[in-house]
Amino acid sequence: MMASQEKPPQEDKFRVALISMPWSIFNRPSIQLGALKAWLDQDDVIQTHTLHPYLQVANALGTETYHHLSRNSWAGEALYSPLLFPEQRPQAARLFKQSCQGNSLLRRLDFDQTVQLLDQALDQWLASLDLASFHLIGFSICFNQLLASLAAAKRIKQQHPTLTIVAGGSGCVGAMGASLLHTFSQLDYVISGEGEDALSQLCHCLRQHKDPKTLPPQIILRGRPRSSAASPCLGITDLNHLPSPDYTPYFQEMRATLPDQPFIPVLPLEFSRGCWWNRCTFCNLNLQWQGYRWKQSDKVAREVSEQSLRHGCLDFTFTDNALPPKEADLFFQTMAATKIDYDFFAEIRVITNGDTLAAYRQGGLSSIQVGIEALSSSLLARMEKGTSVMDNIATMKYALACAMRLDGNLITEFPGSTAEEVAETLYTLDFVLPFTPLSGASFFLGHGSPICNTPKKFGIAAITQHPKNRSLFPPELLAGMEMLIKDYRGERVSQRRLWQPVNKKIAQWQAFHARRDMKGNTRCLPPLSYRDGGSFLIIRQEQLSAPCLHHRLRGTSREIYLFCQKIREKKKLAQQFPAIPPQALHDFLADLTAKHLLFQEGTRILALAIPISSP
Repeated sequence: MMASQEKPPQEDKFRVALISMPWSIFNRPSIQLGALKAWLDQDDVIQTHTLHPYLQVANALGTETYHHLSRNSWAGEALYSPLLFPEQRPQAARLFKQSCQGNSLLRRLDFDQTVQLLDQALDQWLASLDLASFHLIGFSICFNQLLASLAAAKRIKQQHPTLTIVAGGSGCVGAMGASLLHTFSQLDYVISGEGEDALSQLCHCLRQHKDPKTLPPQIILRGRPRSSAASPCLGITDLNHLPSPDYTPYFQEMRATLPDQPFIPVLPLEFSRGCWWNRCTFCNLNLQWQGYRWKQSDKVAREVSEQSLRHGCLDFTFTDNALPPKEADLFFQTMAATKIDYDFFAEIRVITNGDTLAAYRQGGLSSIQVGIEALSSSLLARMEKGTSVMDNIATMKYALACAMRLDGNLITEFPGSTAEEVAETLYTLDFVLPFTPLSGASFFLGHGSPICNTPKKFGIAAITQHPKNRSLFPPELLAGMEMLIKDYRGERVSQRRLWQPVNKKIAQWQAFHARRDMKGNTRCLPPLSYRDGGSFLIIRQEQLSAPCLHHRLRGTSREIYLFCQKIREKKKLAQQFPAIPPQALHDFLADLTAKHLLFQEGTRILALAIPISSP
């Protein structure tokens, strides 16, 4: 496809504009745009501009309102649906209202007025650009950016019909990307998978007026079979060769658009791509990655230092699906040695070594999202998590012990869940009451996940379009689209009923900690804690809806409880205390378990109370 001839650039450069639309998080730059710009700018014939119109939308809506909408994917998509499909306005309005029920701020928004504001903001932003000066426009599309990106691309195409538009990102992989290209005429190309090499190849192809059919099949174009884009681009083999993302344009736009906002941006970091486990049956987060690759810890440390000094920021968020364990150990050790007050967020798999989490905390990792997912051993096995209930509880305990914020989900209504698994979950919830509560998350079927690829294995009778997508898209278009989130038939009603007691108990757990937060004593006095008297322990135990209890353990009882502060095998415990008769030891452990002071799973034991002297 030929580049725009409306107003050719004066210089002999191939000019690219990369765009991140709402609902990208407003107080951080787009790592997708920053990484692509840094990569393309290494090429002498390519000139890259990155544009962040979500900043203008945040300014128009107010940053607090924007923040809540960016965390509510369906509500955000519903607001852009009428800009593309006016006939969908009534259904989109109903979806918006439904999605905002749990948020008092969003409930106050008028749907039609907000849609009009977004319409005006989009037109004003486009009018501020010299679009004809670009040869290629690229949109980075993740889950909650699809409709905003399609709306912007359509208006650009209407104003500049010959301007080439490409889309990429996690919402454009494989069959999803092919269906977007064949459904929406405003798109000329879609890149499936990692974008650095692919986008560079596309730029050179267009600049040299070559036949696009010579491009690799992961650059999706019309005229090719959709099946040719089944696999994502191979991507960068060695991430250590990647340049540091260029966030300078974001900061320039931020200062111009939100000059008086009292926030300092959080900078995204990339340690790895993919997931070193990559077996979870429900997960579709790794569709765009081919294999697991990671950077060396010293390169990431240099990036942190460079970005911090360049932009005057101390807060960072890792975009990884799972940090590389060995390199992460070295990285946080390095960060601790700098004595600089960095603060990091990361997604991690469970870590059952309390010393490791404490070391990460010393290195600045203050907040983590952990793949807990279930508190039933058989459910974890069917999810292929590779972890146990004991592992999950240990991670929750150690995170609280080192004052690390933990976010995690408990997946409910998982296909094929049994009454026994729900009962085990309810039993386990009594033991994790002292720890940071998880969020209940109803199972959703993600495109490309193992469950989606082998539905009958999980009791799914049929895969259908998600009803919320039917509110966003005209039926004749949706019929030909592969969407990231799908629906299914099979035991939906019975699963919902089965998991109701768990949802109720999660709500009670969250309310218990919310009350503690209001009292301001959460960090200084954990709900289950102990003080060591040398020859005895005093354990303090807050209860859900009863007075606080105190327990005293003397002599050998104290020694056993302290020994079990780490996960211990019963055999090892018996070896450590050979003078105690087996039955007496069994009865003692059973008593502590009945009091929810200790957790047992199979042959393993873990004491749950946290020393008050913890940070």
